Amino acid sequence: MMGGQWDVAIERALQNNIPRVEQILSENPYILDLAREIRETKLAVLEHLDDYVQKTIRAVERTGGRAYLARDAEEARKIVDDIIGERKRVVFSKSNVAYEVGLREHLVSRGLDAWETDLGEYLIQLTGEPPAHIVFPPALHMPKEAVGDLLNRFLNGAVNSGSTHEEMVAAVRSFLMEKYMKAQVGITGANAVAADTGSVALLENEGNIRMDTVVPEVHIAITGIDKIVPTLHDAMKELIVQAAYGGLYPPSYINISSGPSSTADIELKRVSPATGPREFHVILLDNGRSMANRDPGLREALLCIKCGRCYFSCPVYRVMGASWGRPALRRPPHGRDVVRHY
Repeated sequence: MMGGQWDVAIERALQNNIPRVEQILSENPYILDLAREIRETKLAVLEHLDDYVQKTIRAVERTGGRAYLARDAEEARKIVDDIIGERKRVVFSKSNVAYEVGLREHLVSRGLDAWETDLGEYLIQLTGEPPAHIVFPPALHMPKEAVGDLLNRFLNGAVNSGSTHEEMVAAVRSFLMEKYMKAQVGITGANAVAADTGSVALLENEGNIRMDTVVPEVHIAITGIDKIVPTLHDAMKELIVQAAYGGLYPPSYINISSGPSSTADIELKRVSPATGPREFHVILLDNGRSMANRDPGLREALLCIKCGRCYFSCPVYRVMGASWGRPALRRPPHGRDVVRHY
């Protein structure tokens, strides 16, 4: 989207975000130290990436989960298909790797009832457009009025362009709560994966990831091999740095998933499953990352923690939008699916 709504939306985002990040870093100078530590930690992992991948797989399996190494997008989709089996209802949290492999579109094409639960990704799912930002709200290009018009069409007039932000969020929440309660599979990404424990660390503010990882009977985390860090302590440090540089500090929620649900409330004997998921699956995607790691210049890209600051620093992005420099891309709109599933 160029001009018009894009100009309005991006200017509002810049005014909201940039001063907040500067204030966070000024008030919490230790975060700068953590950022430097995380860079060195991730470089150490990349020096021995194959070993860390295998260590992570073994750690996941020690806690009762299943772990997989997917060479490419096609293999990742096949692994997910095998895990899901005949189940039909899926909820997603925002995941760049799931987007990378076209996972939701693939599941929808199979006839599954698959829904994004991050508010921004939900809006993007309704429009069928690519996300406008890699981390910040994927619907960053949509001002409030456009969001109201979109929801008015798909939520049977529950809100409109004149509705407040709070009313729009409440309308989407009502729609998604039904999806949470009926979901059989929850699919997430990972902000970091701890090689020592096999834990998946996730950062959020909406609370949707907690629903996606606890309510369904199956939790699938799909992420790149570049997200591996040596320890759970390192993973927590990375979440702090990402939250701060993203301007959402302190984060509302930090989620740690280590295997399926369990309990030790009878004689302190740990058994699984308990109230939460019966199954925990971690898919580590290569898809060219190992090759990039062998190039000193491309290795720098694997250090990215996805804070999203680079977008706001890029003058081309601020003027032209996210579609600049790539072919026109439009995913099939989901309007008919929305009406049918609602």
